[in-house]
Amino acid sequence: MISTYKYKNLRWLDVESPTVDDVKSLISKYPIHPLVAEELLRPTRRPKTDAYEDFIYLILHFPVFEQERKTSASYEIDFIIGKNFLITVHYKTITTLYEIGKMFEVGTMMSGGKMVKDSGLLTFYIIRQMYDYAMRQMDHIQAKIDVIEENIFKGREQEMVERISLIHRDILDFQRSLHAHSSTLNYLEIVGEKIFGPEFARHTKKMTGEYSKVKSLLENCQETIESLRSTNDSVLTDKTNNVMKMLTLMAFITFPLMLFSSIFSMNTISTPILGMKGDFWIILMIMLTSMSTMIIMFKRKKWF
Repeated sequence: MISTYKYKNLRWLDVESPTVDDVKSLISKYPIHPLVAEELLRPTRRPKTDAYEDFIYLILHFPVFEQERKTSASYEIDFIIGKNFLITVHYKTITTLYEIGKMFEVGTMMSGGKMVKDSGLLTFYIIRQMYDYAMRQMDHIQAKIDVIEENIFKGREQEMVERISLIHRDILDFQRSLHAHSSTLNYLEIVGEKIFGPEFARHTKKMTGEYSKVKSLLENCQETIESLRSTNDSVLTDKTNNVMKMLTLMAFITFPLMLFSSIFSMNTISTPILGMKGDFWIILMIMLTSMSTMIIMFKRKKWF
């Protein structure tokens, strides 16, 4: 499906899940190289920048949160940047692009206080909006991290193990989506300046700046969740150690009881104390005295 937006002399075509007929239509109207046309028919896993005589072919992937999977997925956007046109191609619905298209069509799209009038500035605006969308998603991640931190110190560390893993996976998905953006945009700046002049290079520098903001926030989220994972593991380990410590102490405390009960239950002819008046209470007192001695010794050694 091809959606066409036009503002003054600049035309923007947004193509979702392109068919062979869609690509043929684009080739008939715009100077698209056959190799690029072939690539448009299927998603590409890696980002790249290719320079041609009349246009630049750019592929970038952006993280988009999928509610069903409870994590972010990598959504590809292909940019064909010409001197007076821009073609964007994607293979899944991206609401942000639809919203930008409506703003562009009515002439309300502003970037840096300037009306978007050329393909370079339009490309920068779209990429900036995608980065802004990614940062809003990371705001949700940060909010979840804050909840996890609070729950860890409320004694819910066992429940937090799964939540920490889910957020860590989401951050990794973000990193995979944004991987190689820096090198791709740097090369875009070089080839863009050669084809479109220094103005395009300035737009590309702005794109790199927006990417740096996203990268910085992503690294902060990653460092925070890794620290919380370490803290949570330490709390869990400490609780486990305390349980093991108490079980060990209980075993030592009950050891004299088991020993004396075993001794006095032996079937012998002349077992001491047995047969004396009040023999049960004497044996019980011996057991309690031994147990109390063990408890006093453990407390003096500060084992509990």
